[in-house]
Amino acid sequence: MKNFMGRFVKSEDGVTALEYGLIAGLIAIMIIGGATKIGTNLQSVFTTIGDQMSTASTAATAAAAKTD
Repeated sequence: MKNFMGRFVKSEDGVTALEYGLIAGLIAIMIIGGATKIGTNLQSVFTTIGDQMSTASTAATAAAAKTD
């Protein structure tokens, strides 16, 4: 058992795997955060476009009613 623990402490394979795991986790957190921010911005853009189209449609309908 003592020999196993000595090899475990000296081994760097586990440390490297742990470092890669931490880096992958941080990258995943950054991607999720970025996607959330982009999603919020896109929602705002599409809401603005929808509002403008609704306003234009209402104006076009009113203009068409005046010409009849």
